[in-house]
Amino acid sequence: MTAEAYITDLDGTLLTSDQRLTDFTVQVITEALDQGALISYATARGYISAARVVSQIPWKHPLILYNGALIYDGINGKVIGGYWLDPVISGEIISLGRKAGGLTPFYFSLDEDDNERVLYEPLTRSGEIRFYNSRPGDKRFREVNRLECPDGCRTLIISYIGLLEELQPIREAVQERFGDQLQIHFMQDIYIEDHYFLEFSHPRGNKSDGLKLWAQHMGVEPDKITVFGDHINDLGLFTAAGTGIAVQNAQPELKALADRVIDSNNEDGVAVYLEQALKLEKECVSGE
Repeated sequence: MTAEAYITDLDGTLLTSDQRLTDFTVQVITEALDQGALISYATARGYISAARVVSQIPWKHPLILYNGALIYDGINGKVIGGYWLDPVISGEIISLGRKAGGLTPFYFSLDEDDNERVLYEPLTRSGEIRFYNSRPGDKRFREVNRLECPDGCRTLIISYIGLLEELQPIREAVQERFGDQLQIHFMQDIYIEDHYFLEFSHPRGNKSDGLKLWAQHMGVEPDKITVFGDHINDLGLFTAAGTGIAVQNAQPELKALADRVIDSNNEDGVAVYLEQALKLEKECVSGE
């Protein structure tokens, strides 16, 4: 079956371990897009954060952001669709975080003008500081004295960063209170040693539903999409798409679900696959 579209994760998949694109990856994907290939990405990042590391590629198609909570047109700066977490639930999660773990999160949202906003209280903990410092000059971030769920904002993700033992009580408290009324992503950070991300979003704010929403907008059947990933938050991509490709450095759970395992993110695995697959498609067309 010939793929009609390709969707790749970024961190740990398309990006190298030092959060960059190789010249080869930029060349392959740019040429493929120029020739009409339908290639995009699905990431836990927001648009500003993602653009900072992949803007060398002239992405032409809508993007899947915030682990599937937002479908975004990067060319026109337009929100296409998405799934927003209920504001009352958002506020209660922030309160539960204070009570259960004494922590406050980064609050990712869209304002009334569709601008990305990240609100946070003064940072004192090492993991949060390292996360913030990894995004220098990011205009989304705004410090507040006390974090609340603002009126008029649409919650994309509520994200806690900390040690496993710090975040477990918060996860348990929120899970007990809200159950299936939200989506929970709880995974180890690949850049900050010994730290984890605990993220809450709309129950459909995941890469599976995000891929389906993207496919509907693009007029592509999900089973005609090939996806690439490395982490457990990519499991939704693999279950929703027709073909799942894991990079060599992927977590065992993803490899077990993959149709194929390719070279690692540090070996241009995705770009090598795309170059070969698109050449094969050209040969098939020319041989008809």
